[in-house]
Amino acid sequence: MCVMFLSVQHLDVQYPGQDRPAVAGVSLGLAAGDIGVLIGPSGCGKTTLLRAVAGLERASRGSIALGDEVVSDGVRHVPPEQRRIGMVFQDYALFPHLDVERNVAFGIDRLPRPERQRRVAEVLALVGLDGLQSRYPHELSGGQQQRVALARALAPRPRLLLLDEPFSNLDVDLRERLAHEVRGILKAARATALFVTHDQLEAFAIGDRIGVMHEGHLHQWDDAYALYHRPATRFVAEFIGHGVFAPAQIRLDGGEVSVHTPLGALQDVEECPLPSAYEAGLCDVLLRADDIVHDDHAPVKAQIVRKAFRGSEFLYTLRLASGETVMTHVPSHHNHAIGEWIGIRAEVDHVVTFERGGGASSAPAPASTGLSGRP
Repeated sequence: MCVMFLSVQHLDVQYPGQDRPAVAGVSLGLAAGDIGVLIGPSGCGKTTLLRAVAGLERASRGSIALGDEVVSDGVRHVPPEQRRIGMVFQDYALFPHLDVERNVAFGIDRLPRPERQRRVAEVLALVGLDGLQSRYPHELSGGQQQRVALARALAPRPRLLLLDEPFSNLDVDLRERLAHEVRGILKAARATALFVTHDQLEAFAIGDRIGVMHEGHLHQWDDAYALYHRPATRFVAEFIGHGVFAPAQIRLDGGEVSVHTPLGALQDVEECPLPSAYEAGLCDVLLRADDIVHDDHAPVKAQIVRKAFRGSEFLYTLRLASGETVMTHVPSHHNHAIGEWIGIRAEVDHVVTFERGGGASSAPAPASTGLSGRP
């Protein structure tokens, strides 16, 4: 059984004068050495949750524990400086008048000088900045400055590291590369970390567990594969990845469950609910861009209404003759014009359905037992 190092239980955080909590009923657990990521739209509560874990915001209800120590439970509130938590901010917060060595040593100035110098050298080597001790922040690139901030946070050997949108000031290409590198650094340091971002690629690159938040609620806390293929709510299904909802009807035909969509019937599908899950079997089915295949010989045709070049592929937004919209990834050498009609077919392994027109928090119907959607 995996023991949780960070445990958040039924946490509420409400600011004075607000009608509803900024964080409402959030529970999550993070094992020692794992990296958790909180993702969601602006104002969803992810930074407030991070600040509550740090002790910078007081919880209204619920509890936060680090290892065996409860640091917040509605009555007890351990101050931030006593929680042994390191923080990395989006603006780096480096001291411009101090060189790299003194910036990194700032939080360990009570150590004897030889020990302090050894620790600074260790963490700079860990983040790949060995030999840059005498440089000043303005002499470093944005990525190097972020590494210095990370080294400074790791130097005191915190029991938990918190990172608040640490790559938001960097260009897109550098953000994704640095996210992979920071994951390697944190794993090498055996650090337990909680990370906040609005960027899905960053979240997938760095996180062992990813939490999707919306209006203060944590909708799902899971790995990236489950978020994409087995979303717990309609909001997660819409927020993660590219996809649309199409009207569908689940039927039982000759002992086989099939899902009838504007693209035809989906058959031999896994994890499909039974028709009885919805009134008359009517529902909305999630169709990801990778569920739709470009096939010139397919009987179903769709018109390209939007295209986005992604280097190795296009992301096409298509409109069917019946009016429904779908999306598909197509290799970039298939360069079709907007307005052109192309053939498409559905190849869906994971059927995810929701109540037709359901709200953001609505959950998918449970799958039937057995393989291929069989009852």
